[in-house]
Amino acid sequence: MKRQSFYWLWSSQTMSNAADILYVTALTVLVLQGTESVVSTILVPFFRIFSQIISGFLAPLMLRRFRLPRLMLLSQGGQLLFFAALAWYLQSAEGLPSLIVVFTLVFLMSFLDGWTTPVRNALVPRLVEKDWLMRANGLISVSDQTVQFAGWGVSGVLVAFAGAPRVMGIAFVLYAAAFVFTALIREPSRRDRLEGQVSAATEGVEGDRPANLQATVTRREALLEGWKLIGRSRKLRALTLIDSIDMLGGSVWVGAFTLLFVQEALGQGEEWWGFINASYFAGAVLGGILVVALVKKLQRRLFDSMLAGIFVYAAITLVYAQTTSPAVALLLVLIMGPFAELSMISRRTLIQQSANEEELPKVLSAQATVLNLIFCASLLGMAKLAETIGIVNLYVYAGGMSLLAFAIGIAVRRHFAVRTQTEESIQ
Repeated sequence: MKRQSFYWLWSSQTMSNAADILYVTALTVLVLQGTESVVSTILVPFFRIFSQIISGFLAPLMLRRFRLPRLMLLSQGGQLLFFAALAWYLQSAEGLPSLIVVFTLVFLMSFLDGWTTPVRNALVPRLVEKDWLMRANGLISVSDQTVQFAGWGVSGVLVAFAGAPRVMGIAFVLYAAAFVFTALIREPSRRDRLEGQVSAATEGVEGDRPANLQATVTRREALLEGWKLIGRSRKLRALTLIDSIDMLGGSVWVGAFTLLFVQEALGQGEEWWGFINASYFAGAVLGGILVVALVKKLQRRLFDSMLAGIFVYAAITLVYAQTTSPAVALLLVLIMGPFAELSMISRRTLIQQSANEEELPKVLSAQATVLNLIFCASLLGMAKLAETIGIVNLYVYAGGMSLLAFAIGIAVRRHFAVRTQTEESIQ
């Protein structure tokens, strides 16, 4: 039953991610046609990220009131209703939509969506066995990257041939399917989840509190609890810092920067921009598949797997920054994908293993908030850096940030080695 609920969760998130891409593409076209303003279309992703930052910060209040499957069902159901309202409004507005109405509905949908990823990542350890956790994360990553890889290209073709209103209709069907799949998820009882598992105290998780000591807390304490848990745990502090440093450089792969690199460093047109993006996503999908295939070997040295992924990713980024050959650049981003996925999947699994099941949702909500803030700040900083130091040096900077994350990982590796030795002695 646990594994079956994981598959429902996996299907739900695949449908929801596909619907997101279709809806954003169609909405961007409709807003551009209705307003003839590029600035208005940029506000679509802005409101999405901004609202997810707010919802991530407020998520602990919802986690106090709802079980994880119920909260995810609330999120999916709310998105479905708001999307239906948005589609109906755009249809009835007849090409003259009010941006206030449109962006209010976009904000509300994205606000609800902000709970989805931390809740999903917190649910996964409850729905699969411990030795299956990395494999489950790999499967989710493969589907995420496959949807990203195919979604943006397919959505553009669909909008061009079927029209934005019909694409909105397809997105509605996908959102409805995601809601149905979410309703089928059944979270095992706490006794079933703990059966056969090592206790949190034995695993050496810092900051854990027994359930019977978790007194009623105020709203302010609830909002800050995830941050406090990260602050008390050396492992969570280290993983959050590594993630944050890596994010500072990772935003260099946003479309505007890759397009600028293709034009200025490679001397090619927009078609090579598409080739580079497609090659990166193809490599990411391949990487997820390889992680799933090699999971038994990789999970034995999980932290080292993460470090290896970060180091090779950083090295390839630095080589990519110096290349002037389009073919070499295409090959480099293809090779980069598997190592980026190895780093990401290993890091996600380590985070899931570094907090107990009651604390994990709060930790993931806090991390999602800080990473979204860093991503937004990084985009603005990267844009200024690109003008100041040039696009080539911007990629050198990105590679340097990943090397810094690797160096921090080397420095804190002993904390994770202790956990591995403890587990081996128990087993």
